[in-house]
Amino acid sequence: MTDASPPAWTDDGSCDPEGQDAAPAALDDLTILVCQSCRLPADPELDPRPGSVLAQRTIEAAHAAGISVKRVGCLGNCKRGISAAILRNGSWSYVFGDLTPDSADDLITGAQLFAGSTDGFMPFRQRPEALKRGLIARVPTFENLKDLP
Repeated sequence: MTDASPPAWTDDGSCDPEGQDAAPAALDDLTILVCQSCRLPADPELDPRPGSVLAQRTIEAAHAAGISVKRVGCLGNCKRGISAAILRNGSWSYVFGDLTPDSADDLITGAQLFAGSTDGFMPFRQRPEALKRGLIARVPTFENLKDLP
């Protein structure tokens, strides 16, 4: 077992488990995944599905920003859908729920914040409200897990 020092907390309220700053990521190191099969609990038969609408709007908004967006079949977060995830190469990933078909700009803003982060975490205070209240999970990379007992 290795002795691990406690994680460092950054000025923006995020945790830097390595206690070191990383370089900001290029936008091509980011990918937004949008669940295209998500439905709204209030109207499960809506067609097109709201997840598909959010995916298309996010693709359109991301084009000008140079951010990659992928449609996925299901993120398994049906009770809190519409769902999306933002992944950054070498950093923790974020899963969000309770989004709306109009959340595309929030996802783009979140991805841009994440790309500009020097600690590998998406700054909490600057996130759009939908990405604050809609956070489902923050998932570590395999690299982060190597030193755990």
